[in-house]
Amino acid sequence: MFDPKILPVTRKVLDIPARLLVRAGISADQVTVAGFFIGLLAVPLLAFHYYELALVAILVNRVSDGLDGAVARRTQLTDAGGYIDIVLDFIFYSAVVFGFLLAVPEQNAIAAGVLLVTFMGTGATFLAFASVAGKRGIENPDYPNKSLHYMGGLTEGFETIMAFVAFCLWPQHFSVLAYVFATACWVTAITRIVAGYRTLKQPVAAKEHNV
Repeated sequence: MFDPKILPVTRKVLDIPARLLVRAGISADQVTVAGFFIGLLAVPLLAFHYYELALVAILVNRVSDGLDGAVARRTQLTDAGGYIDIVLDFIFYSAVVFGFLLAVPEQNAIAAGVLLVTFMGTGATFLAFASVAGKRGIENPDYPNKSLHYMGGLTEGFETIMAFVAFCLWPQHFSVLAYVFATACWVTAITRIVAGYRTLKQPVAAKEHNV
């Protein structure tokens, strides 16, 4: 929901470190992969109740998720880079939830399971629409530099980060927080289904028939 408004600010902030990484010869894909593996450290840290350290790993991952794009814009934006970025993002999101399940399975298992199913809903609606939108050449003015068509909603990247921060700060309330966030995510999934269906049901423009 807030991503389009926050994006210009984060781009300016991340441009300086991106410039340094480019000078050091570090590619956007390397930043993506490094950030992913650092983020995965949150899983064992959560499992052993090191919530503060897990939060650090999560935040480093999220910073790297913005930093790789900043590096790519200073070098070369590629579909391959965008592809690996979104794939690793979805794996990371689910892995963090799994970490909380491992932390206190008798208390967190059902809530974590619900949230994982919910992530499937938001992820499927996002990726399915992006695939067809790319085929139809549907423009995406809010995210013009993204490799995939980003379909907005109530819960996007910023809201997910805030949810993960809340999980780590108040792990004893993970179940309640997870149910609240899952509800918000289902609002996103349902609105995407409706909006996506209505958009794609529109007749294909004549120029698309000639492609």
